[in-house]
Amino acid sequence: MKKTVIIVFIAVLITALITTTSSFLIFNQMIDTSPAESAPAVVSEEISEPVETGDDDTVRVKKDDYDYLLSIYEKYKKAESLEQYIRENYYQDVSDVDFMAGMLKGMFKALDDPYSVYFTPQEFKDYTESASGEYDGIGVVVSPGDDGFITVVSPFKGSPGFEAGLKPNDKILKVDGVEYSADELEEAVSNIRGPAGTNVTLTIMRDVETFDVDVERRKIILEAVSSEVLDNNIGYIQMTSFDQDVADELRYHLSQLESQNIEGLILDLRYNGGGYLSQCLQVTDMLIGEGIIVKTKDNEGNVDIRRSAASKIDYPLVIIVNEGSASASEILTGAVKDNEEGIIVGTTTFGKGLVQTMLPLSGYDDSGFKLTIEQYFTPDDHYINEIGIEPDVVIEDDTETEEDEQLEKAIEIMLEEIN
Repeated sequence: MKKTVIIVFIAVLITALITTTSSFLIFNQMIDTSPAESAPAVVSEEISEPVETGDDDTVRVKKDDYDYLLSIYEKYKKAESLEQYIRENYYQDVSDVDFMAGMLKGMFKALDDPYSVYFTPQEFKDYTESASGEYDGIGVVVSPGDDGFITVVSPFKGSPGFEAGLKPNDKILKVDGVEYSADELEEAVSNIRGPAGTNVTLTIMRDVETFDVDVERRKIILEAVSSEVLDNNIGYIQMTSFDQDVADELRYHLSQLESQNIEGLILDLRYNGGGYLSQCLQVTDMLIGEGIIVKTKDNEGNVDIRRSAASKIDYPLVIIVNEGSASASEILTGAVKDNEEGIIVGTTTFGKGLVQTMLPLSGYDDSGFKLTIEQYFTPDDHYINEIGIEPDVVIEDDTETEEDEQLEKAIEIMLEEIN
């Protein structure tokens, strides 16, 4: 006989369940970073519908459901009590404070991982718009640094941030005079962005120097891949990100260059802050022969080895990197270097050896989250997080000159390769 129980004050338990729904998510397994639109749904535990008894004070539910609701209430009653106390006693009005968003952000903050974060609906909208490659802002990739500061990973070449002189590893201390820490990254980014034609003032710390930089916001339309043929039939491709279409774009540009009979390729990954792992794998597969592209390891120690096929470009390859080359850029660079499929020129890369997945919480609202799910290692088992990849040929670009010393060195090396 099925057991049921009459629950008095069931509304209290239901309230506890509703206010903590996002705390017991069941995730579909996902080992690749892919666009949020195609991400699997995130669903919550379901309970049976309560049955009204005709008495305004009582309803009937299954005992298992009652026990489940009670366990949830016991687990989160402290948070509910604290919220109630704050609402009644805090010295200012808190009616507009989103305590649930704060709790969810705290859940990710507890991981002590700067790349894992909960997004409010507006933050998730801003983030996905930035990933799409068209938005109003200053064109700078930032990340929460381990030192507690918002850190510039790379400014897109030609963007307002790039033209204003922002550099990788600059620390953003304030936005329009308001101080922000790494924990407040999304709020800071939201205020850095704004209508095209308006200005934003950033307080920057570079080494021991602190100064303000005024940047005019513009419409940012990222061209992920551009190409041209240099002297001596050298193909040149600049790739600024690994967005969701970059593999197709690279395929097109390679065909255009090859139709002009190039004898070698220089791939410029400077200030490329990364993007989708799936796109990086496709791009790398075009450039190197049969071999390992990257190894990823999950939280149970399972290692997944991603490999490339035998087909590849049949001409010399030189890659240019710098301290703004991060994440997917480093996967490609590490694969080329360890497989000895090309020569790396420039300065040590940023050093991000972690893979994230991004999921919408579409079952609840328009919020979402980003979570680190794997570490990655180069084919020769180098873990480059916070270390970076050192080029085969190290050369700085002198910003005081009009010459591009790194590109010139890459051309010099390429001429040696094709002659």
